Amino acid sequence: MSRPTRRQLLHGSAAALAAAALAAPAAFADTPAARPTHGHAPGARRSGDHEMPEPFDEMYQGRHIEGWPADMGGAHDGGHPSDGGQAEQHFGQAGPHEGMDFVVRIDNDDLHVMRNADGTWISLVNHYETFTTPRALARGAVRALQGADLVPVVTG
Repeated sequence: MSRPTRRQLLHGSAAALAAAALAAPAAFADTPAARPTHGHAPGARRSGDHEMPEPFDEMYQGRHIEGWPADMGGAHDGGHPSDGGQAEQHFGQAGPHEGMDFVVRIDNDDLHVMRNADGTWISLVNHYETFTTPRALARGAVRALQGADLVPVVTG
């Protein structure tokens, strides 16, 4: 019995990869993630074409993580919604959360987060790893920090 040549292995791999790429959209089409959502979850808000995640406030691995929609009362002027917006403004006219959909804090320090077009979330701490929710993102950032302090991003 003869062994396959490199050329035969490459052709076989390319054919298998092409078949998988062509079959993936059809396999994904009937999954719950691919179906449009016609209703909204109670209390959830929409941002673009995605549901806005619920606020959270918890301790995770000894760190205080919290998050809320940036347009929620008080958050637009630098404060957490629970402090009634009375926090002192340190970021100038635009506010610390300008252009952000969701605010995430670790031990009261802002973690810059971004929502991808597919609805997943990334942060500056773990920029190449996507998360389904800001809560999962905050927990991932705590794990990545390994006890280190979060250094704030200074712009302008």
